[in-house]
Amino acid sequence: MTASAGVETRQTLLSGLCEARERTDELFRLLRPDAYFDRPIPERHRNIFYLGHLETFDWNLLSERILGLKSFRPEFDKLFAFGIDPVGGGLPADQPQDWPAIQEIQQYNLRVRNTIDQALRKADLSASTPRGESPLATLLNVAIEHRLMHAETFAYMLHRLPPNRKIAPALSPQTSAKPVQHQMAEIPAGEATLGLHRNGDFGWDNEFEAHRVLVAPFAIDVYEATNADFLKFMQDGGYQRRELWREDAWEWITREGTSHPAFWKRHGNGWLYQTMFGEIPLPPECPVYVGQAEAAAYAQWMRKSLPSEEEWHRAAYGTPEGGERAYPWGSETPSAKHGNFHFESWDPAPVSAHPRGASAYGVLDLLGNGWEWTSTPFSPFPGFKAFPFYPGYSANFFDGKHYVMKGGSPRTAACMLRPSFRNWFQAHYPYVYATFRCVSH
Repeated sequence: MTASAGVETRQTLLSGLCEARERTDELFRLLRPDAYFDRPIPERHRNIFYLGHLETFDWNLLSERILGLKSFRPEFDKLFAFGIDPVGGGLPADQPQDWPAIQEIQQYNLRVRNTIDQALRKADLSASTPRGESPLATLLNVAIEHRLMHAETFAYMLHRLPPNRKIAPALSPQTSAKPVQHQMAEIPAGEATLGLHRNGDFGWDNEFEAHRVLVAPFAIDVYEATNADFLKFMQDGGYQRRELWREDAWEWITREGTSHPAFWKRHGNGWLYQTMFGEIPLPPECPVYVGQAEAAAYAQWMRKSLPSEEEWHRAAYGTPEGGERAYPWGSETPSAKHGNFHFESWDPAPVSAHPRGASAYGVLDLLGNGWEWTSTPFSPFPGFKAFPFYPGYSANFFDGKHYVMKGGSPRTAACMLRPSFRNWFQAHYPYVYATFRCVSH
Protein backbone atom coordinates (compact mmCIF):
# COMPACT_ATOMS: atom_id res chain seq x y z
CA MET A 1 0.00 0.00 0.00
CA THR A 2 1.50 3.37 -1.02
CA ALA A 3 1.57 6.26 1.43
CA SER A 4 -1.16 8.17 -0.45
CA ALA A 5 -3.34 5.06 -0.75
CA GLY A 6 -2.83 4.40 2.94
CA VAL A 7 -3.96 7.93 3.87
CA GLU A 8 -7.01 7.62 1.63
CA THR A 9 -7.92 4.20 3.03
CA ARG A 10 -7.51 5.47 6.59
CA GLN A 11 -9.74 8.46 5.93
CA THR A 12 -12.39 6.30 4.25
CA LEU A 13 -12.45 3.81 7.12
CA LEU A 14 -12.44 6.44 9.89
CA SER A 15 -15.26 8.31 8.11
CA GLY A 16 -17.14 5.04 7.76
CA LEU A 17 -16.77 4.32 11.45
CA CYS A 18 -18.04 7.83 12.28
CA GLU A 19 -21.07 7.41 10.04
CA ALA A 20 -21.85 3.99 11.49
CA ARG A 21 -21.70 5.41 15.00
CA GLU A 22 -24.16 8.13 14.02
CA ARG A 23 -26.57 5.50 12.69
CA THR A 24 -26.64 3.67 16.02
CA ASP A 25 -26.59 6.87 18.11
CA GLU A 26 -29.68 7.93 16.17
CA LEU A 27 -31.54 4.85 17.42
CA PHE A 28 -30.74 5.44 21.07
CA ARG A 29 -31.99 9.02 20.73
CA LEU A 30 -35.40 7.56 19.88
CA LEU A 31 -35.69 5.88 23.29
CA ARG A 32 -37.37 7.53 26.23
CA PRO A 33 -35.11 7.18 29.31
CA ASP A 34 -37.23 4.54 31.05
CA ALA A 35 -37.47 2.48 27.83
CA TYR A 36 -33.78 1.55 27.95
CA PHE A 37 -34.69 -1.31 30.27
CA ASP A 38 -37.57 -2.62 28.13
CA ARG A 39 -37.29 -5.95 26.31
CA PRO A 40 -39.21 -5.47 23.01
CA ILE A 41 -38.61 -9.05 21.84
CA PRO A 42 -38.84 -11.77 24.52
CA GLU A 43 -35.91 -13.78 23.16
CA ARG A 44 -33.51 -10.82 23.08
CA HIS A 45 -31.62 -8.77 25.64
CA ARG A 46 -33.08 -5.59 27.06
CA ASN A 47 -32.34 -2.41 25.12
CA ILE A 48 -29.70 -1.42 27.65
CA PHE A 49 -27.46 -4.29 26.54
CA TYR A 50 -27.10 -2.85 23.04
CA LEU A 51 -26.08 0.55 24.42
CA GLY A 52 -22.96 -1.13 25.79
CA HIS A 53 -22.49 -3.88 23.22
CA LEU A 54 -21.45 -1.81 20.22
CA GLU A 55 -18.54 -0.04 21.91
CA THR A 56 -17.56 -3.23 23.73
CA PHE A 57 -17.38 -5.13 20.45
CA ASP A 58 -15.06 -2.51 18.96
CA TRP A 59 -12.91 -2.50 22.08
CA ASN A 60 -12.62 -6.28 22.30
CA LEU A 61 -11.84 -6.49 18.58
CA LEU A 62 -9.25 -3.73 18.33
CA SER A 63 -7.75 -2.80 21.69
CA GLU A 64 -5.24 -5.41 22.79
CA ARG A 65 -5.30 -7.38 19.53
CA ILE A 66 -3.71 -4.66 17.41
CA LEU A 67 -3.72 -1.25 19.12
CA GLY A 68 -1.91 -2.32 22.29
CA LEU A 69 -4.50 -0.79 24.61
CA LYS A 70 -5.21 -2.09 28.11
CA SER A 71 -8.71 -2.59 29.49
CA PHE A 72 -10.06 -0.02 31.95
CA ARG A 73 -13.43 -1.73 32.62
CA PRO A 74 -12.91 -5.51 32.17
CA GLU A 75 -16.28 -6.29 33.73
CA PHE A 76 -18.00 -4.25 30.98
CA ASP A 77 -15.81 -5.86 28.32
CA LYS A 78 -17.31 -9.20 29.39
CA LEU A 79 -20.89 -8.16 30.27
CA PHE A 80 -21.61 -6.56 26.90
CA ALA A 81 -19.56 -8.92 24.72
CA PHE A 82 -22.19 -11.25 23.26
CA GLY A 83 -25.85 -11.07 22.30
CA ILE A 84 -28.38 -13.87 22.18
CA ASP A 85 -29.39 -16.14 19.32
CA PRO A 86 -32.70 -17.61 20.54
CA VAL A 87 -32.48 -21.15 19.18
CA GLY A 88 -34.20 -23.80 21.27
CA GLY A 89 -33.31 -22.24 24.61
CA GLY A 90 -35.24 -20.59 27.40
CA LEU A 91 -36.04 -16.90 27.49
CA PRO A 92 -33.58 -14.56 29.25
CA ALA A 93 -34.58 -13.89 32.86
CA ASP A 94 -32.47 -10.83 33.76
CA GLN A 95 -34.13 -7.87 35.49
CA PRO A 96 -33.56 -4.11 34.98
CA GLN A 97 -31.65 -3.87 38.26
CA ASP A 98 -29.13 -6.41 36.96
CA TRP A 99 -27.72 -3.85 34.51
CA PRO A 100 -25.46 -0.81 35.09
CA ALA A 101 -26.92 2.70 35.01
CA ILE A 102 -27.35 4.40 31.63
CA GLN A 103 -24.94 7.20 32.51
CA GLU A 104 -22.25 4.73 33.59
CA ILE A 105 -22.45 2.92 30.24
CA GLN A 106 -22.41 6.20 28.33
CA GLN A 107 -19.23 7.25 30.14
CA TYR A 108 -17.64 3.91 29.26
CA ASN A 109 -18.69 4.34 25.63
CA LEU A 110 -17.21 7.82 25.40
CA ARG A 111 -13.88 6.70 26.82
CA VAL A 112 -13.77 3.70 24.46
CA ARG A 113 -14.41 5.90 21.43
CA ASN A 114 -11.86 8.53 22.40
CA THR A 115 -9.18 5.96 23.23
CA ILE A 116 -9.69 3.95 20.03
CA ASP A 117 -9.83 7.06 17.83
CA GLN A 118 -6.58 8.43 19.21
CA ALA A 119 -4.86 5.10 18.56
CA LEU A 120 -6.30 4.73 15.05
CA ARG A 121 -5.02 8.13 13.94
CA LYS A 122 -1.45 6.84 14.16
CA ALA A 123 -1.88 3.10 13.59
CA ASP A 124 -0.55 1.24 10.55
CA LEU A 125 -3.62 -0.01 8.67
CA SER A 126 -1.60 -2.67 6.88
CA ALA A 127 -0.15 -4.10 10.10
CA SER A 128 -1.43 -7.55 11.11
CA THR A 129 -2.14 -8.72 14.61
CA PRO A 130 0.69 -10.38 16.55
CA ARG A 131 -0.81 -13.76 15.56
CA GLY A 132 -0.96 -12.69 11.92
CA GLU A 133 -4.77 -12.90 11.84
CA SER A 134 -5.72 -9.92 9.67
CA PRO A 135 -4.58 -6.38 8.93
CA LEU A 136 -6.14 -3.55 10.88
CA ALA A 137 -8.05 -2.39 7.77
CA THR A 138 -9.97 -5.71 7.76
CA LEU A 139 -10.77 -5.41 11.46
CA LEU A 140 -12.02 -1.86 10.96
CA ASN A 141 -14.33 -3.04 8.18
CA VAL A 142 -15.62 -5.70 10.57
CA ALA A 143 -16.26 -3.07 13.26
CA ILE A 144 -18.07 -0.79 10.79
CA GLU A 145 -20.32 -3.44 9.27
CA HIS A 146 -21.01 -5.10 12.63
CA ARG A 147 -22.31 -1.75 13.87
CA LEU A 148 -24.33 -1.17 10.70
CA MET A 149 -25.90 -4.62 11.11
CA HIS A 150 -26.94 -3.60 14.61
CA ALA A 151 -28.31 -0.35 13.22
CA GLU A 152 -30.79 -2.63 11.47
CA THR A 153 -31.37 -5.35 14.07
CA PHE A 154 -31.83 -2.80 16.86
CA ALA A 155 -34.25 -0.89 14.61
CA TYR A 156 -36.54 -3.91 14.24
CA MET A 157 -36.33 -4.40 18.00
CA LEU A 158 -37.43 -0.80 18.60
CA HIS A 159 -40.18 -1.40 16.04
CA ARG A 160 -41.78 -3.68 18.65
CA LEU A 161 -41.93 -0.94 21.29
CA PRO A 162 -45.23 0.95 21.78
CA PRO A 163 -45.11 4.45 20.25
CA ASN A 164 -45.24 6.09 23.69
CA ARG A 165 -41.85 4.50 24.53
CA LYS A 166 -40.16 6.34 21.66
CA ILE A 167 -39.51 9.92 20.57
CA ALA A 168 -40.59 10.17 16.95
CA PRO A 169 -38.57 12.37 14.57
CA ALA A 170 -40.21 14.42 11.82
CA LEU A 171 -41.59 11.94 9.30
CA SER A 172 -42.31 12.09 5.59
CA PRO A 173 -45.85 11.19 4.49
CA GLN A 174 -46.53 7.58 3.54
CA THR A 175 -46.21 6.75 -0.15
CA SER A 176 -49.34 5.38 -1.83
CA ALA A 177 -49.50 3.25 -4.95
CA LYS A 178 -51.94 1.59 -7.29
CA PRO A 179 -52.47 -2.16 -7.02
CA VAL A 180 -49.73 -4.09 -8.81
CA GLN A 181 -50.45 -6.53 -11.59
CA HIS A 182 -48.64 -9.67 -10.51
CA GLN A 183 -46.64 -11.49 -13.14
CA MET A 184 -43.64 -13.74 -13.37
CA ALA A 185 -40.37 -13.23 -15.24
CA GLU A 186 -38.90 -16.16 -17.16
CA ILE A 187 -35.25 -16.74 -16.28
CA PRO A 188 -33.35 -18.98 -18.73
CA ALA A 189 -30.75 -21.52 -17.65
CA GLY A 190 -27.34 -20.05 -16.93
CA GLU A 191 -24.63 -19.58 -14.36
CA ALA A 192 -24.70 -17.53 -11.18
CA THR A 193 -21.59 -16.35 -9.35
CA LEU A 194 -21.90 -16.73 -5.59
CA GLY A 195 -19.38 -15.31 -3.16
CA LEU A 196 -16.18 -13.26 -3.34
CA HIS A 197 -12.68 -13.91 -4.65
CA ARG A 198 -9.88 -13.43 -2.14
CA ASN A 199 -8.43 -10.43 -3.96
CA GLY A 200 -8.31 -7.94 -1.10
CA ASP A 201 -11.96 -6.79 -1.16
CA PHE A 202 -13.60 -6.95 2.24
CA GLY A 203 -16.16 -9.62 2.91
CA TRP A 204 -17.32 -11.69 5.87
CA ASP A 205 -16.01 -15.23 6.17
CA ASN A 206 -19.20 -16.80 4.76
CA GLU A 207 -18.84 -14.78 1.53
CA PHE A 208 -15.75 -16.72 0.44
CA GLU A 209 -14.83 -18.45 -1.83
CA ALA A 210 -16.35 -17.24 -5.13
CA HIS A 211 -17.74 -20.03 -7.28
CA ARG A 212 -20.10 -20.44 -10.21
CA VAL A 213 -23.26 -22.51 -10.10
CA LEU A 214 -25.33 -23.73 -13.04
CA VAL A 215 -28.99 -22.76 -12.55
CA ALA A 216 -31.83 -24.50 -14.41
CA PRO A 217 -34.57 -22.36 -16.01
CA PHE A 218 -37.32 -21.05 -13.74
CA ALA A 219 -39.87 -18.25 -13.42
CA ILE A 220 -39.85 -15.74 -10.56
CA ASP A 221 -42.37 -13.20 -9.28
CA VAL A 222 -41.62 -9.70 -10.57
CA TYR A 223 -42.74 -8.28 -7.20
CA GLU A 224 -42.44 -9.49 -3.64
CA ALA A 225 -45.56 -10.82 -1.94
CA THR A 226 -47.57 -7.88 -0.63
CA ASN A 227 -49.74 -7.45 2.44
CA ALA A 228 -52.78 -7.75 0.16
CA ASP A 229 -51.46 -11.05 -1.22
CA PHE A 230 -50.80 -12.46 2.22
CA LEU A 231 -54.23 -11.39 3.43
CA LYS A 232 -55.77 -13.68 0.79
CA PHE A 233 -53.66 -16.55 2.14
CA MET A 234 -55.00 -15.83 5.63
CA GLN A 235 -58.58 -15.51 4.44
CA ASP A 236 -58.21 -18.95 2.86
CA GLY A 237 -57.28 -20.38 6.27
CA GLY A 238 -53.54 -20.40 5.61
CA TYR A 239 -52.54 -20.52 9.27
CA GLN A 240 -55.01 -23.32 9.99
CA ARG A 241 -54.18 -25.64 7.07
CA ARG A 242 -51.72 -28.22 8.35
CA GLU A 243 -50.85 -29.46 4.84
CA LEU A 244 -49.20 -26.14 3.95
CA TRP A 245 -46.64 -26.20 6.74
CA ARG A 246 -43.43 -28.11 7.37
CA GLU A 247 -43.57 -30.21 10.53
CA ASP A 248 -41.28 -27.89 12.52
CA ALA A 249 -43.20 -24.83 11.29
CA TRP A 250 -46.57 -26.29 12.24
CA GLU A 251 -45.24 -27.09 15.71
CA TRP A 252 -44.01 -23.49 15.99
CA ILE A 253 -47.22 -21.71 15.02
CA THR A 254 -49.25 -24.11 17.18
CA ARG A 255 -47.02 -23.60 20.21
CA GLU A 256 -46.85 -19.82 19.81
CA GLY A 257 -50.45 -19.32 18.70
CA THR A 258 -49.21 -17.52 15.58
CA SER A 259 -52.10 -16.55 13.33
CA HIS A 260 -50.90 -13.44 11.45
CA PRO A 261 -47.69 -11.56 10.59
CA ALA A 262 -45.94 -10.00 13.58
CA PHE A 263 -46.24 -6.50 12.03
CA TRP A 264 -50.05 -6.77 11.82
CA LYS A 265 -52.63 -6.04 14.52
CA ARG A 266 -56.31 -7.00 14.47
CA HIS A 267 -58.65 -3.99 14.44
CA GLY A 268 -62.35 -4.84 14.37
CA ASN A 269 -62.91 -6.79 11.16
CA GLY A 270 -59.73 -5.48 9.57
CA TRP A 271 -56.03 -5.02 10.22
CA LEU A 272 -53.64 -2.30 11.27
CA TYR A 273 -49.95 -2.21 10.39
CA GLN A 274 -47.34 -1.38 13.01
CA THR A 275 -44.94 1.19 11.59
CA MET A 276 -41.94 2.32 13.58
CA PHE A 277 -43.85 5.18 15.19
CA GLY A 278 -47.52 4.28 15.07
CA GLU A 279 -50.29 2.16 13.61
CA ILE A 280 -51.83 2.74 10.18
CA PRO A 281 -54.40 0.90 8.07
CA LEU A 282 -52.73 -2.12 6.48
CA PRO A 283 -50.83 -0.81 3.40
CA PRO A 284 -51.89 -3.36 0.75
CA GLU A 285 -49.10 -2.74 -1.79
CA CYS A 286 -46.17 -2.87 0.62
CA PRO A 287 -44.20 -6.11 1.02
CA VAL A 288 -45.39 -8.41 3.78
CA TYR A 289 -42.81 -9.02 6.54
CA VAL A 290 -42.90 -12.61 7.83
CA GLY A 291 -40.66 -15.44 8.97
CA GLN A 292 -39.27 -18.00 6.55
CA ALA A 293 -41.70 -20.66 7.76
CA GLU A 294 -44.65 -18.38 6.94
CA ALA A 295 -43.17 -17.51 3.55
CA ALA A 296 -42.71 -21.21 2.73
CA ALA A 297 -46.33 -21.98 3.71
CA TYR A 298 -47.58 -19.18 1.45
CA ALA A 299 -45.44 -20.50 -1.42
CA GLN A 300 -46.93 -23.98 -0.88
CA TRP A 301 -50.41 -22.44 -0.95
CA MET A 302 -49.54 -20.82 -4.29
CA ARG A 303 -48.23 -24.19 -5.58
CA LYS A 304 -44.85 -22.53 -6.00
CA SER A 305 -41.71 -22.45 -3.86
CA LEU A 306 -39.20 -20.03 -2.41
CA PRO A 307 -36.16 -19.39 -4.62
CA SER A 308 -32.85 -20.97 -3.80
CA GLU A 309 -29.91 -18.65 -3.14
CA GLU A 310 -28.53 -19.28 -6.63
CA GLU A 311 -31.92 -18.71 -8.30
CA TRP A 312 -32.27 -15.40 -6.51
CA HIS A 313 -28.77 -14.43 -7.71
CA ARG A 314 -29.53 -15.41 -11.28
CA ALA A 315 -32.72 -13.32 -11.33
CA ALA A 316 -31.01 -10.35 -9.67
CA TYR A 317 -27.64 -10.14 -11.42
CA GLY A 318 -27.83 -12.27 -14.57
CA THR A 319 -28.39 -10.89 -18.05
CA PRO A 320 -29.85 -12.41 -21.23
CA GLU A 321 -26.42 -11.93 -22.85
CA GLY A 322 -24.86 -14.28 -20.31
CA GLY A 323 -22.96 -11.77 -18.17
CA GLU A 324 -23.64 -10.53 -14.67
CA ARG A 325 -24.22 -7.05 -13.30
CA ALA A 326 -22.75 -5.43 -10.18
CA TYR A 327 -26.30 -4.51 -9.09
CA PRO A 328 -29.67 -5.53 -10.52
CA TRP A 329 -29.95 -2.22 -12.42
CA GLY A 330 -26.33 -2.17 -13.66
CA SER A 331 -23.08 -0.66 -12.40
CA GLU A 332 -24.35 2.68 -11.07
CA THR A 333 -23.71 3.31 -7.36
CA PRO A 334 -26.83 2.53 -5.28
CA SER A 335 -28.99 5.57 -4.60
CA ALA A 336 -32.54 6.36 -3.47
CA LYS A 337 -33.87 6.11 -7.03
CA HIS A 338 -32.92 2.42 -7.13
CA GLY A 339 -34.63 1.23 -3.97
CA ASN A 340 -35.63 1.71 -0.35
CA PHE A 341 -32.36 1.12 1.53
CA HIS A 342 -29.52 2.90 3.37
CA PHE A 343 -31.77 4.29 6.12
CA GLU A 344 -33.94 6.21 3.64
CA SER A 345 -37.11 5.19 5.50
CA TRP A 346 -38.26 3.63 8.76
CA ASP A 347 -40.83 1.50 6.94
CA PRO A 348 -41.38 -0.30 3.62
CA ALA A 349 -42.56 1.37 0.41
CA PRO A 350 -44.96 -0.07 -2.18
CA VAL A 351 -43.29 -2.86 -4.16
CA SER A 352 -43.66 -0.92 -7.43
CA ALA A 353 -42.13 2.32 -6.10
CA HIS A 354 -38.65 1.89 -7.65
CA PRO A 355 -38.90 0.85 -11.32
CA ARG A 356 -35.34 2.13 -11.93
CA GLY A 357 -34.05 -0.68 -9.73
CA ALA A 358 -35.28 -3.43 -12.09
CA SER A 359 -32.96 -6.26 -13.05
CA ALA A 360 -32.09 -7.20 -16.62
CA TYR A 361 -35.05 -9.62 -16.55
CA GLY A 362 -37.46 -6.97 -15.27
CA VAL A 363 -37.60 -8.19 -11.65
CA LEU A 364 -38.22 -5.27 -9.29
CA ASP A 365 -37.32 -4.34 -5.72
CA LEU A 366 -34.55 -6.90 -5.31
CA LEU A 367 -32.37 -4.62 -3.19
CA GLY A 368 -34.01 -2.83 -0.27
CA ASN A 369 -37.57 -2.71 1.05
CA GLY A 370 -37.14 -6.06 2.82
CA TRP A 371 -34.67 -8.93 2.92
CA GLU A 372 -35.89 -11.82 0.81
CA TRP A 373 -36.11 -15.33 2.21
CA THR A 374 -34.66 -18.20 0.21
CA SER A 375 -35.12 -21.95 0.57
CA THR A 376 -31.36 -22.39 1.10
CA PRO A 377 -30.14 -23.35 4.58
CA PHE A 378 -27.22 -21.18 5.65
CA SER A 379 -24.06 -23.22 5.09
CA PRO A 380 -20.41 -22.63 4.12
CA PHE A 381 -19.23 -22.16 0.56
CA PRO A 382 -16.42 -24.41 -0.71
CA GLY A 383 -13.14 -23.02 0.64
CA PHE A 384 -14.76 -21.47 3.73
CA LYS A 385 -12.33 -20.36 6.44
CA ALA A 386 -13.67 -18.92 9.68
CA PHE A 387 -12.33 -15.53 10.73
CA PRO A 388 -9.57 -16.34 13.24
CA PHE A 389 -10.50 -13.27 15.29
CA TYR A 390 -14.26 -14.08 15.18
CA PRO A 391 -14.49 -17.85 14.64
CA GLY A 392 -18.16 -18.18 15.55
CA TYR A 393 -19.50 -15.36 13.37
CA SER A 394 -20.81 -17.74 10.70
CA ALA A 395 -19.81 -21.23 11.81
CA ASN A 396 -22.08 -21.16 14.88
CA PHE A 397 -25.10 -20.92 12.57
CA PHE A 398 -24.34 -23.72 10.10
CA ASP A 399 -26.98 -25.80 11.90
CA GLY A 400 -29.76 -26.34 9.36
CA LYS A 401 -32.07 -24.02 11.34
CA HIS A 402 -31.04 -20.78 9.67
CA TYR A 403 -31.91 -19.77 6.11
CA VAL A 404 -30.14 -17.40 3.71
CA MET A 405 -31.74 -14.02 3.06
CA LYS A 406 -30.71 -11.78 0.20
CA GLY A 407 -31.32 -8.19 -0.85
CA GLY A 408 -31.63 -5.72 2.01
CA SER A 409 -34.23 -3.70 3.89
CA PRO A 410 -35.01 0.01 4.39
CA ARG A 411 -32.48 -0.04 7.25
CA THR A 412 -29.67 -1.84 5.39
CA ALA A 413 -26.52 0.18 4.72
CA ALA A 414 -25.52 0.58 1.06
CA CYS A 415 -22.13 -1.07 1.63
CA MET A 416 -23.93 -4.35 2.37
CA LEU A 417 -25.80 -4.36 -0.94
CA ARG A 418 -22.86 -6.13 -2.61
CA PRO A 419 -23.94 -9.32 -4.42
CA SER A 420 -21.88 -11.60 -2.18
CA PHE A 421 -23.39 -10.40 1.11
CA ARG A 422 -25.43 -13.09 2.88
CA ASN A 423 -27.83 -12.53 5.75
CA TRP A 424 -29.47 -15.35 7.66
CA PHE A 425 -32.07 -15.99 10.34
CA GLN A 426 -34.07 -18.81 11.83
CA ALA A 427 -37.20 -19.89 10.01
CA HIS A 428 -39.36 -19.22 13.06
CA TYR A 429 -38.24 -15.65 13.73
CA PRO A 430 -40.95 -13.23 12.53
CA TYR A 431 -39.54 -9.85 13.62
CA VAL A 432 -37.00 -9.18 10.86
CA TYR A 433 -37.61 -6.79 7.97
CA ALA A 434 -37.90 -9.80 5.66
CA THR A 435 -40.27 -10.58 2.82
CA PHE A 436 -40.19 -13.03 -0.09
CA ARG A 437 -41.16 -13.79 -3.67
CA CYS A 438 -41.99 -17.15 -5.22
CA VAL A 439 -40.60 -19.20 -8.10
CA SER A 440 -42.02 -21.93 -10.28
CA HIS A 441 -40.16 -24.60 -12.25
